[in-house]
Amino acid sequence: MSKTQTDTKVAGGHNDIGQTGKFVRENQKSLIFIVGAVLAMVIIYIAYQRFYIAPREVTAANQMHVAQDFWEKKQWDKAINGDAGYPGFAKIADEYSNTKSADLAYFYLGIAYLNKGNYQKAIDNLTNYSGNDYMVAAEALGGTADAYVELKDYDKAVTYYKKAADKANNKFLTPMYLKKLGLVYEAQNDYKSADDVYKRIKADYSDSPQGQNIDEYIARAEAKG
Repeated sequence: MSKTQTDTKVAGGHNDIGQTGKFVRENQKSLIFIVGAVLAMVIIYIAYQRFYIAPREVTAANQMHVAQDFWEKKQWDKAINGDAGYPGFAKIADEYSNTKSADLAYFYLGIAYLNKGNYQKAIDNLTNYSGNDYMVAAEALGGTADAYVELKDYDKAVTYYKKAADKANNKFLTPMYLKKLGLVYEAQNDYKSADDVYKRIKADYSDSPQGQNIDEYIARAEAKG
């Protein structure tokens, strides 16, 4: 391409480059409105977090301690419903939604209902927990699996024990949930899967309490498989 052709193309191409400027000029009011709307949304969100959520977080956290005390003492009804002017976890979860305390309240509620034998409510609350604490998240998944076992919904129990073991990813909770998973497989007469799980415990978690007598479970699964 000659210099003359190049110059001509560049000169003739200014219309393409200039289209952006023309678009901006013609749509300036709309663009200003869009930018203003985005900024307004950001400001509203920040204000919402600072002046609405943050104070609610403090209030909810301050009200949690009594319910936690009942929960630790295994006074499940009081932990759920509260006592003597202090709210239980049910009220905290309901009245302080979108706070971290409310999210944690779902976990406490789920475990409380699980211990009371109300398995569906346990599932409903435990599956509502969405916090970032991986240990609590693992226990919520494991508690959900426990509830499904009690309801004899073994397929879902298998799903949640697997999730709990993977989420925990440590030598304390993982072998516990793996052993429970193996027992559910046995309940389903799936001895091959049970054997595989037990052998995983032996290979990876032999020092855990579950690993101490795992050979007995392996032998049983192999004998029935």
